[in-house]
Amino acid sequence: MCDPEREPSGEHLADVLRLALVPGVGPRTRRALLDRFGSSAAVLAALPSQLREVEGVGPKLAAKIATARDEIDAEAEIETCRASGVAIITDAGPRYPRPLREIAAPPAVLFVRGSWEPRDAIAVAIVGTRHGTQYGLRQAERLAGSLARCGLTIVSGLARGIDAAAHRGTLDAGGRTLAVLGSGVLNIYPPEHRDLAEEVAARGALISEAPPHAEPLPGVFPQRNRIISGLSLGVLVVEAGERSGALITARHAMEQGREVFAVPGHIDDRTTIGCHRLIRDGAKLVHSPEDVLEELGPLVEPAPHDDGRVVHHPAELLLNEPERQVLSAIGSDATLIDQVVSETGLGAARVLSTLSVLEMRHLIRRLSGTTVVRL
Repeated sequence: MCDPEREPSGEHLADVLRLALVPGVGPRTRRALLDRFGSSAAVLAALPSQLREVEGVGPKLAAKIATARDEIDAEAEIETCRASGVAIITDAGPRYPRPLREIAAPPAVLFVRGSWEPRDAIAVAIVGTRHGTQYGLRQAERLAGSLARCGLTIVSGLARGIDAAAHRGTLDAGGRTLAVLGSGVLNIYPPEHRDLAEEVAARGALISEAPPHAEPLPGVFPQRNRIISGLSLGVLVVEAGERSGALITARHAMEQGREVFAVPGHIDDRTTIGCHRLIRDGAKLVHSPEDVLEELGPLVEPAPHDDGRVVHHPAELLLNEPERQVLSAIGSDATLIDQVVSETGLGAARVLSTLSVLEMRHLIRRLSGTTVVRL
């Protein structure tokens, strides 16, 4: 068995990759195979007759698995990743995103350009139509930027329209963003988003369960949407037609126990039909970032171990020590600024400048020239 503190490597990694890349071996079938045989190497070494004993494995799939070591050049994929700075993260290793472990069908392997960090566990996905109106694009950029400034990582799919606006709004705000691709991370689709992809990789990550040079096949995109929702605490839909792929992401979010949010629009606009139906069916209507933050409620700070502290707002993760001191001195009832100065010992000028930072991050509100309150 794999050591959970270390990523698989060498031949073990190659076998994990081979099994994950066998066409027809999805997350559930792979789990059933591992439960039966114990490891990827044992699955690949099994006889076709033994493989067919596993539910969901017919003669054709059994034959593909039995010949995987000859047909799938895992070593070449590993070398491509090594040469191109693409990390291979398996569900058996410690770098695998914690939120994805919680979903019903987590991908066996992720190919990552950039980095997934523990703080990215506090994330919201923003998705929508590829044919966004000026209104929709503006709202996606505005909400992404505001939520990023509040400390949330923004997840989307790098598609045209709303997805691209969400990534750009996040980058303009100096935030972190993750793009989950339906192609390989070295084969950017759509091609006009190559520059955007480079910016995302520098300030977050490009993520795919497909090999680095995989083509953007149509059937892959609905499947990748479960990863977008799985990486997030909630999914915010900004403009979606009746058959929009964003609605698939919202459905995955519901099935995964994530929150679903939607931005309303004009009732006679085809791009808002999906959003209005989501709101009718119980999605949270969103006008401002506060609507999202209130629904998420208190969170647990991502930590390497199980000693994460409760945070009442994602922006708390962005604070330095003096800012934390000032915030801790402010109560949910009106608090005198002089009291904050006295309790922190930081000096009036330092406290006043820190209060401005905390107010900008939607953590406090000034009630008067002398009092503040924690939100």
